[in-house]
Amino acid sequence: MPALSSSPIDDALCHLVEQPPMAASATDGLNLLERFQHIPDPRDPRGVRHTLASLLALASAAVLAGSRSFTAIGEWIADAPAQVMAALGVRRDPLSGHWQPPDESTVRRVLEQIDAQALDEAVCSWLAERAGMAASAPAAPGRMRRRGVAVDGKALRGARDRDGELVHLLAAFDQITGLVLAQTDVNGKTNEITRFQPLLQPLDLNDCVITADALHTQRDHATYLVEQKRAHYVLIVKKDQPTPHTQIKRLLWKQIPIQHRERDRGHGRDERRTLKVVTVKAGLLFPHADQAMQIRRRVRDGKTGKWQTVTVYAITNLLAWQAGPADLATWIRGHWSIENRLHYVRDVTYGEDHSQIRTGNAHTRWPLCATLPSAPYA
Repeated sequence: MPALSSSPIDDALCHLVEQPPMAASATDGLNLLERFQHIPDPRDPRGVRHTLASLLALASAAVLAGSRSFTAIGEWIADAPAQVMAALGVRRDPLSGHWQPPDESTVRRVLEQIDAQALDEAVCSWLAERAGMAASAPAAPGRMRRRGVAVDGKALRGARDRDGELVHLLAAFDQITGLVLAQTDVNGKTNEITRFQPLLQPLDLNDCVITADALHTQRDHATYLVEQKRAHYVLIVKKDQPTPHTQIKRLLWKQIPIQHRERDRGHGRDERRTLKVVTVKAGLLFPHADQAMQIRRRVRDGKTGKWQTVTVYAITNLLAWQAGPADLATWIRGHWSIENRLHYVRDVTYGEDHSQIRTGNAHTRWPLCATLPSAPYA
């Protein structure tokens, strides 16, 4: 059925076809529909009736309007109003003037055959540009906090690749805007560690703060971020990195005062967090590490009334004058928020985990790159 008046499609259309105010290069400043036009078309040009950009834009709009399968996408496209058809470049019969939208099978074949990496790059570059525009907007008075980018992976529970393996994606997520800046497929022959640097390679991360869980607390990653990307890092340290973990855990934390406190209540829980920071530049055996942190979380279950305490350690190359305890706590908290700001949106709002598409490249393109739905469209 056509999108209801409460559907986000009207707002989404504005984002799909609007022109950003300034263009720095041939590809900067393009709206999403124009970026789709730069993706290689996998189809035989003979007999092509619908442009690739139009097909991808229609699929995007259908997903944003609530479609959760190829059948639903096809039905939405068939019932789309004339203004949507016109805005998204749907073919029109030159004689009768009737709109001739693509059917479900056409959309399915295109998403099965399309170059997954090219589609990812088109959507992510558009989102990264919007994130950059948001970051450059005038901020409230006070000291400017560096931009935080969280790197985290997620397995899609329903979708599988051609070999029957679960689809696993690694994404870079802007902590402020909630936008996915880049993502890459982690297939069964590799792991997240080997995909970390290729994921971040195309991004401008100068003076950004990269946060990641303990899996990515790797010496090569830290060296790459600081020396090649001119970025900073805040990395969690666990027992799988025994040398830095042992060194940090043995620091005289009892003699270090608490420098930041936070408290949250909700969902039947009471959570209290404290942060201690100490300079370790001279002694920690980890590239460019300047400060170590102890994050202690105490959580009280509203039903049982019992408290549970979890202590986590982290390191950063930021000096004390570059980032205070409140800044560090914000970036760490921002990384943990990826669970409800990205994964929850994909799983609950867009039903990503329930997708069972397993043909061609479509398994990783649901819902259309899995990056577009994470963009705020209000």
